[in-house]
Amino acid sequence: MLNVMTFAIFAGALSTAGYAMHATLAPNLDKILSALRGEMAPARAAPLAALVRAERRIAVRRWAGSATPALTPLRQRGAA
Repeated sequence: MLNVMTFAIFAGALSTAGYAMHATLAPNLDKILSALRGEMAPARAAPLAALVRAERRIAVRRWAGSATPALTPLRQRGAA
């Protein structure tokens, strides 16, 4: 009975580990196999780089367009 219980526990653990590996590796299996064969991956667009440039451009425009309060000399402040 103990042997059956031990087999059931380890078989369940093995099947769970197998399922987890299949679920994580199967979507990218073609990429993994091509990398193991030494094939170069095709160049792909870098949308994040374009987003970073756009964010910097927006930040510079905000910085350049921000209104700074006009500084008046202390003598004029007291007279007003």
